[in-house]
Amino acid sequence: MKNHFLSGLLQTNDKVALKEITRQLHLENVVGDKVFGSFAENLAFLLEALRKGDRTSSCPVLFILDEFDLFVHHKNQTLLYNLFDISQSAQTPVTVIGLTCRQDILELLEKRVKSRFSHRQIYLMNSFDFKQYIRIFKEQLSLPAEFPDESFAQKWNNNVQHLSEDKTVQDMLQNLFHYTKDLRSLHLLLMLAVSNVAVHHPLITASDLHEASKHYRMDSKANIVHGLSVLEICLIIAMKHLNDVYEGEPFNFQMVYNEFQKFIQRKAHCMYNFEKPVVMKAFEHLLQLELVKPIERPSVRTQREYLLMKLLLDNNQIMDALQAYPNCPTDVKQWAASSLSWL
Repeated sequence: MKNHFLSGLLQTNDKVALKEITRQLHLENVVGDKVFGSFAENLAFLLEALRKGDRTSSCPVLFILDEFDLFVHHKNQTLLYNLFDISQSAQTPVTVIGLTCRQDILELLEKRVKSRFSHRQIYLMNSFDFKQYIRIFKEQLSLPAEFPDESFAQKWNNNVQHLSEDKTVQDMLQNLFHYTKDLRSLHLLLMLAVSNVAVHHPLITASDLHEASKHYRMDSKANIVHGLSVLEICLIIAMKHLNDVYEGEPFNFQMVYNEFQKFIQRKAHCMYNFEKPVVMKAFEHLLQLELVKPIERPSVRTQREYLLMKLLLDNNQIMDALQAYPNCPTDVKQWAASSLSWL
């Protein structure tokens, strides 16, 4: 059996994924006199090569797609459709396995892709308790017996034992444990803490772990807000008020623009009075940053001002980000803190 591994983090679109499959199958670029040109030609050749196999003379092919949910976001899910379609063939020895942390993955598949999926799902859950989690924490940090500097290893391991018994460290680990039992999260936390080790700071401290926890749990979306312009901040606040007034119902750009205009008229500030195309450009930047997302696919009939959207920030994230936003105008903060939009 030939195993072929793809990762949604590395193969970010179908074209890149197809090149990687071609490389792993040793079919790169030239096969005989054939030179691949377009993506469509490459895909057609690959599918033909896979379909020529049979269960008696061919080596079975296993495709493992890690971070499977990221492949779902590829345009039209073309690669997934074709891989699942091939695997359904009785004579072709091809199997596709997707690995993901998302339990709602089937809802993300297009209808034509879902119809070709076998619907076989295996759920793997971590079953260890917090005591075992602490033990894993110690095992991951401890130095092995064969470590060359025996004296340092003993000091290090004694320090790790003390950390595992420290009440503040246990509380911090318990918060992480309740947040996620995924050991990759624990590994990341420990890596951040260990990165502080130096000649003048040879042992990890509880402070290192707490600082690492802050970095790990840092809200990346709130950090993006810190780098926005005041106009973009105002648009987010306008969306926040629309969410409050309409109880989370989707909105469009025109509604956001109208809400923003109410703020300008109320405060009578010419400094915020931007032309509509400029406001639209700022709104599109928020789309690119994935702070706002369309809930429907654009069509030629739908004007972009009326395309329904959803804000991907909650009120707490917005207010926390505004508190840390450098030199945020007072009236903008007051507008954000008001419970209802100005009517």
